[in-house]
Amino acid sequence: MDGMTPNDLSHVVDADRAHVWHHLVQHKPFENGEPRIIVEGKGMRVWDQHGKEHIDAVSGGVWTVNVGYGRESIANAVRDQILKMNFFGGTVGTIPGALYAEKLIGKMPGMTRVYYANSGSEANEKAFKMVRQISHKRYGGKKSKILYRDRDYHGSTLATMSAGGQDERNAQYGPFAPGFIRVPHCMEYRKHEQDGAPDENYGVWAADQIEEVILREGADTIGALCLEPVTAGGGVITPPEGYWDRVQEICKKYEILLHIDEVVCGVGRTGTWFGYQQYGIKPDFVTMAKGVASGYAAISCCVTSEAVFDLFKDDTTDPMNYFRDISTFGGCTAGPAAALENMRIIEDEDLLANTVAMGDHMVNNLWALSERHKVIGDVRGKGLFVGAELVTDRATKDPMHEKMVGQVVADCMQQGVIIGATNRSIPTKNNTLCFSPALIATKDDINQITEALDGALTRVFG
Repeated sequence: MDGMTPNDLSHVVDADRAHVWHHLVQHKPFENGEPRIIVEGKGMRVWDQHGKEHIDAVSGGVWTVNVGYGRESIANAVRDQILKMNFFGGTVGTIPGALYAEKLIGKMPGMTRVYYANSGSEANEKAFKMVRQISHKRYGGKKSKILYRDRDYHGSTLATMSAGGQDERNAQYGPFAPGFIRVPHCMEYRKHEQDGAPDENYGVWAADQIEEVILREGADTIGALCLEPVTAGGGVITPPEGYWDRVQEICKKYEILLHIDEVVCGVGRTGTWFGYQQYGIKPDFVTMAKGVASGYAAISCCVTSEAVFDLFKDDTTDPMNYFRDISTFGGCTAGPAAALENMRIIEDEDLLANTVAMGDHMVNNLWALSERHKVIGDVRGKGLFVGAELVTDRATKDPMHEKMVGQVVADCMQQGVIIGATNRSIPTKNNTLCFSPALIATKDDINQITEALDGALTRVFG
């Protein structure tokens, strides 16, 4: 592995244990055990400090490495660009920034402007700030509330957590910013838990619940509605039929801007360039990050329609008349350079079509497993973004305890297969296994992943 000796790697492990604060991890066990170090990646596979090979079914652990590991052409594109011009603040343009914006907008009919930042949380905050400034410029500050959905996730900053529909992620971090209002989820599998939910036309009913919140709060106070096209970390929840059509009717009726968070679904994950394109959505804002450059460089984008952009055009002498925001590392050129090459790979290798085909294969494999494992209550997803919800009883749909779900994930890891799961996010509902392999996945890769799951379910549940 890159010429490193066992002694070199032992030092790396010691340095990591002594000095690195890992994300989402309790470090107490590292006092007597080793943190895992990922040393190398190629294609769909990664190797740890012990040389053990793993197939990665979650694209870098957090749904990011869409075109797989070890892409030399992306590394070369980044190297060439940063040697020529590595950074300049976003008050001016750069060559890759202009060219990627043009390329990206070409995939997003109806959208015209790209605002660069460096994380999904930051991209979402940009949209929130735009909504708030529009409220002050056009509505005297009144139309400032932002609606968000139960189970959706929009980031880890205090503002994005204020719009976070996952209570366990938010626990211990309040108080939060005012003006963020929650609307109900649209999870058809769990509609029995929602008072008044009908057996038919649930999607329209679920959207109507948003309208009820709008009317309660006052439509003239609502500036935007922020939703994921497919709820990601909240359980891989695909929208029910009729939901998005009704949501858009409601937004148009009350002049509410529609903000689609594509941080997970964007750039091919669902089998179209963006998840919202699966459902005929016409957004005002689209935010994206993870798959934009497949993790080869940090980049995020807040994309807007020209109508939104025009709200910030102003030729008055008012010194407060422009969007007064900057992202320091939004001025890095490595991100758009990597993103350009990432998009070329997806196009040239026809990875959108592969995502659809392999996603269907994964869903079929999981439903086949459900015939043998009654703990699988539901399988859902879009493209290579798939969830399998584990339950203790299919009739009652009682959720499997998070500890048992964790045992399944751990068993797969022991087999050399990395899968994900909802984790300390939704109280009593952290029971969905999550699969998001790279868009390059083959049938053999998918079969290896689901075969490992088959063995894990057998060992954990019998």
